This record gives sequence, C-alpha cells and structure tokens, in this order.
Amino acid sequence: MKPAPFTLHRPRTLAAALELLAELGPDAKVLAGGQSLVPVLNMRLAAPAHLVDITALPDVDRVESSGAGVTVGALATHRAVEHDAGAHEHQPLLRQALTHVAHPAIRNRGTVVGSLAHADPNGEMPMILALTEGHVRAVSSRGEREIPAAELFVGPLETCLEPDEILVSATFGAAGAGARTGFDELARRSGDYALAGVGMVLATDGDGAAETITGLSAGFVSVTDLPERLVLDEHVAGTPTAEAREVAEAVAAAVREHIDPIDDIHATADYRRHLAGVIARRTFTRLARTNDRPRTQEAHA
Repeated sequence: MKPAPFTLHRPRTLAAALELLAELGPDAKVLAGGQSLVPVLNMRLAAPAHLVDITALPDVDRVESSGAGVTVGALATHRAVEHDAGAHEHQPLLRQALTHVAHPAIRNRGTVVGSLAHADPNGEMPMILALTEGHVRAVSSRGEREIPAAELFVGPLETCLEPDEILVSATFGAAGAGARTGFDELARRSGDYALAGVGMVLATDGDGAAETITGLSAGFVSVTDLPERLVLDEHVAGTPTAEAREVAEAVAAAVREHIDPIDDIHATADYRRHLAGVIARRTFTRLARTNDRPRTQEAHA
C-alpha cells in the first residue's frame, strides 16, 4: 500500500516548524527519521493531510552526557546514541537496549526521540526512558514544557503531546554510583518485535565481598500497555549479592504477577508471561554476580 496524499513541508528553523504546526493543527504530523511513521502511513493507519519534515533543523542531533543523564536531540539516530561513548558511560542501558532495535539499516535512520513520540509499548526506547525516570522537552509556539516519562505515555501509541508540540530532546537518567544495568529480550527473529523484554537497574552498597543489594527496578517490552518502572526493592533489599539466587524466583514471580501481556498470532499471553519471568530471573542473577566488574559491563540474560 501507499500513503494517502499529503503536503510535505520542510522548515529550516525550529520557529518555522512551530509556526506550521500551530497553523495546521491536528491535520499535521512531524516527520524525523520516519522509521515508525512511514510504515503507519503506508498501511493507512494514519492519513495526515500535512507532514512537517524537521530533518533540516539545525543543532537538534546532539548527544550530551553528564552525571545527571544523557540528553538526546530530536534528530539523533539510534546508531548515534548506540555508539556514543559518553552515553554508554553514563547510562549503559541505552546501548544494551539499542542493539536489539530492529536492524542496523533502520537504526541508521530512525531517531530515539521519534521512537518516544511513537510511544509503542513494544519498543525499547520508551521503556528505557521510563525505567531511568527520564523526561522529554516539548516546545510549541506557546512555550515549552518538561514532561516526565511517567506522564508522557498515556496509552499504546499515545502520548500527552498536543498537536502543535515538537519533542526537541529527551533526557535519560544516569546510572547511579554502584548501579548495574542489564537488558535482554526474546524475539522469533533478529530485528522483530520482542515477544518479551526486560530491563533492570540493580543498586548495591558496593561493600566488596560483603556487598548487599539496596534496590532493584525493572521495565518491560511487549508485555505491558504502557512503558513503566516497577520497583522491586521489597523482594531484594538487604540481600547479599552472593545470595541473589535465593531471591531470584521471588523477583520473577513479582514480574509475572505485575505484567499484563496479550494473546496474538505471535505468542499467547501465558507464554509471554513465562518468558518475562525467565528473562527477569536470569538478568537479575547475572547483575548480582558481576560485583568484580565495572557498572558499564553489559549483562545479557
């Protein structure tokens, strides 16, 4: 199929783009990398009368990292973030998850912020934003606002953004001192949407051989309606990392109880629930036993 007819606009400045969106209203969609939007247009699941192509806007493709987090501009591609050394140092979850996003050709064009605006609960980036308690910056001709991840996603493929707003950046929270991160997912084929995926952040007191777990949080791909952060501290806090296996099944059980997967042609809800529990258990135990490695060590289930 081909998209319905539309008028393409290619503003050269952010101000011009915002003016267009204010004028065109709900009849317009913002186009960046196009890896999420174009398939939707081709299947005619959406038929906007206007596309506002922002790829000519200057200075919105940067990736900036600090102790506060990793800020990704609207035109920064998946590949740019995946291979950014500063981003990996301050939030390893980004690279750990981005290697699972589609195929390299798509990561070369698709944008991280575009993935957030698409708000697909089967996508990795919305989950990582929620898990790291990040936020986005939205601008319009009326002003700008900072939106926490917990407020951005309001439904599958739905955000709280107004029709005249553009997401100009997203900030992913940094991994704290003593934190370890891991992500894994299972798909039928490389590059396909995951049947289930789990990201985790494990916090410890860093006390050498006597190291103790102080916290654990998890996020999910393809098994919840919305990207979210599940706090699992009650199941693990105070447990020595050397004894993590003793509480691993409690972590897996909490994940299975919390999620709400669907039945579809790819997998039953029960199978997705089982997979999520297995991935959660393996990722947790792997993170807990890496006490002799730097926190940027990638952990795969």
